[in-house]
Amino acid sequence: MRGIVIGALAACGLVVVAVLACPWLYSSIEFAPLRYDVIGVDVSRHQGPIDWRALAGSGVSFAYIKATEGETFRDVNFAANWAEAAIAGVPRGAYHFFTQCRTGADQAQNFIATVPRDPQSLPHVVDAEHMGPCRNGPAVADVVQEIEAFLALVEAHYGRRPIIYTTFEFHEVYLKGRLTGERFWLRSILVPPQFESRSWVIWQFHNRGRRPGITGEVDLNAFNGSRLDFAAFAQTTP
Repeated sequence: MRGIVIGALAACGLVVVAVLACPWLYSSIEFAPLRYDVIGVDVSRHQGPIDWRALAGSGVSFAYIKATEGETFRDVNFAANWAEAAIAGVPRGAYHFFTQCRTGADQAQNFIATVPRDPQSLPHVVDAEHMGPCRNGPAVADVVQEIEAFLALVEAHYGRRPIIYTTFEFHEVYLKGRLTGERFWLRSILVPPQFESRSWVIWQFHNRGRRPGITGEVDLNAFNGSRLDFAAFAQTTP
């Protein structure tokens, strides 16, 4: 009987240790780098000040930086992150968080007014994951149509077609069977994406990763290809 009690207590102790260690263990789990060589981050004001030189020295190959959201919101850290990433030599692109509450044209103008033209930047990104509701007024009638309007205006301004970031939930409700021919950046934590499997170029595989130069957690992403493929992806289109 005593042995059973001791065993039970030991098992409980292991469970407690595992629970306490879980956040650290989770942040350390990275399967994508076992297969993909080009690993990057995406950041916003939530990461606070970033030591871009330290981040560059950690082996990070690219960064996507939040610029705007909706019709009027602009990330307060965008300008600093944009400039410092370039100084540190980190290839970078900007992304816009798309909402269902404003037209694609209005949101594209916010993005264009915020993100400077830079022939060295990566293709920009529209983050399509907002499922609503809208705080003020109704949602747009056709979400995909408004995303297409955003893509067209941003492509016309910068000369490169943006990539669409999305989640499984948003894809199933709005995008499935539509926007064929577009390139996708897919969120699928830890395991490879099981949707749009033939058209993804970037995979967000972690939402609580750790990298030198960033205090706290950061999203981690894998590029679908070799370093040579990434160089071609990053190259400015004539």
